[in-house]
Amino acid sequence: MAITVTADLNSDRDALLDFASAMPHARRLNWINSSLICTSWAGVTCSSRGPARVVALRLPAYGLLGPLPDNTLARLDALTTLSLRSNYLNGTLPSDLLSLDSLRYVNLQHNRFSGAIPSFQSPLLNVIDLSFNSLTGNIPQTLQNLTHLTALFLQNNSLSGFIPDLNLPDLVQLNFSNNNLNGSVPSHLQRFPASSFTGNSMLCGKPLQTCHVASPPSPSPSPSPSSPPLSPPSRDLSPPPPSSQSPFSPTLPQTQKSSKSLGTSSIVALGVGGAAVAAVVASALLVFCLKRRRAAAGGGKGNAVVGRRGETPKEEFGSGVQEAEKNQLIFFQGSSYSFNLEDLLRASAEVLGKGIYGTTYTAVLEEGTTVVVKRLREVISGKREFEQQMKAIGKLHPHPNVVPLRAYYHSKDEKLLVYDHVPAGSLYTRLHGNRENGRILDWESRVKICLGASKGIAHIHSASGNRLTHGNIKSSNILLSLDTNACVADFGLTPLMGVPATPSRGAGYRAPELIETTRYTQKCDVYSFGVLLLELLTGKSPILTPGQEDVTDLPRWVQSVVREEWTAEVFDSELVRYQSVEEEMMQMLEIAMACVAKVPEMRPAMHEVVRMIEELSDSGNQPSSSNSPML
Repeated sequence: MAITVTADLNSDRDALLDFASAMPHARRLNWINSSLICTSWAGVTCSSRGPARVVALRLPAYGLLGPLPDNTLARLDALTTLSLRSNYLNGTLPSDLLSLDSLRYVNLQHNRFSGAIPSFQSPLLNVIDLSFNSLTGNIPQTLQNLTHLTALFLQNNSLSGFIPDLNLPDLVQLNFSNNNLNGSVPSHLQRFPASSFTGNSMLCGKPLQTCHVASPPSPSPSPSPSSPPLSPPSRDLSPPPPSSQSPFSPTLPQTQKSSKSLGTSSIVALGVGGAAVAAVVASALLVFCLKRRRAAAGGGKGNAVVGRRGETPKEEFGSGVQEAEKNQLIFFQGSSYSFNLEDLLRASAEVLGKGIYGTTYTAVLEEGTTVVVKRLREVISGKREFEQQMKAIGKLHPHPNVVPLRAYYHSKDEKLLVYDHVPAGSLYTRLHGNRENGRILDWESRVKICLGASKGIAHIHSASGNRLTHGNIKSSNILLSLDTNACVADFGLTPLMGVPATPSRGAGYRAPELIETTRYTQKCDVYSFGVLLLELLTGKSPILTPGQEDVTDLPRWVQSVVREEWTAEVFDSELVRYQSVEEEMMQMLEIAMACVAKVPEMRPAMHEVVRMIEELSDSGNQPSSSNSPML
């Protein structure tokens, strides 16, 4: 279908007014022809440079009901962002709208769209979120043409057939879970976690279970299930939740699909009648909900929170964000981010990991920006102490081996930290993950990581008059860039927390003096870094891992092996494969053992550790076959 070309803001205004008049909606749109479209219209954003045009339309949870009207939004030919998530939209996805050349971000999750996914034609698309709909058919092969795609969310639909082998280097977020897909996970997508593919009973291969039989030929697309009821649930017209990828808001029960098909005339009749009834019900319930919210807001300070309905509020990111403090996301100087707390709460997100200090998420905002958000728990400090510590961390000068804290949010029930996203994961995953994938760390990479991490920790120690500590050094807090550059994360949080930095079972990375005192010093950091060096040298984890019967106290174990003059047994078997690095490994072992000295005063300072590793690195940086595997 040809897209009508528009040329000015007046044409954009007409297109939006046509859309509003043809689309039933529960929440009132303040779109008035006489008002300023770029500053007064809800959900509308205009370009800041050049001729004014509508570049973004965001109407989440506005109670939009029915199919998207033809020849309305598709006339917005400068549109880059379209977010109509958490509404009651149904029918098929509009191919003309999704083929706009300008489009970059599409967020249509939590609606009732059915039918097949159309072929996306916009070459600049970065983010596509069609999750939690009723889409059927195959995943289109034409997605391969979207070379700028960074995030693709298709979970919780009824998609079938094989997954196309999408070779998209920039793709960092993907979820195909809870569909009817079959066959094996294609090779270019095996880098994503198993959670991206679970809920497809006929799907196998890495990262899922091994395929034991040859994959059957792709079946023809399954018939489309009938559309869900056209009118919204009468029991609640408050905003539905965002995608399950975002734990930022509560989750409503998923809409049940009808088991019987309706005739065309019945659908038309139900659509007309349902829309009329829905408008009346929506208005009444909206007034009722607003009264309840106002009453709740007057019931006491801090009682109005987001995320108190649905599944396990304590596990939902942002569940304690208070309405009165919305948008109070405090950014530090030097941050280039322009989003606010509201943008963060509606982002698509996935759990990256759960630690003692809290849960960490990767969040993809509607504009395609990826950040890491840490939700703290067990914070014992008051607001003033918390903010002072945040300022101390935020004032740290930029360093290539330190992940900077970009922003924070503090309320009575919620403490959030925002960091840059480091794409290649943690050292722990790289070192202890599945070694069958061939991504084994060679000696040169391990030395590079040791040096980078030591420089990052030394830089942290130099801040705030040499009083700042990391407090939680471990391999999962050493993140790796694509070129294996080490970046130190999660520093400076220990003074705020009511839990120890390491589990109570086993020594882990914890300095021995912490058994008798809770005072954490920079010498404690040096000890933890020494354990990290031993972890890189031995390939053994100092904390409990799956399949491991007990925790290994690495310093004691290494000392016992060296004492028995079996020093060669200390090193990771993968390192023994390399020629002429024995001397360097012994030197690194000596540095590690100096760091884990029982008496804190006997441990070197971090700047001295940096110097020793630099000397080792310079002596071993010879263009020879020293790092070639032994055959």
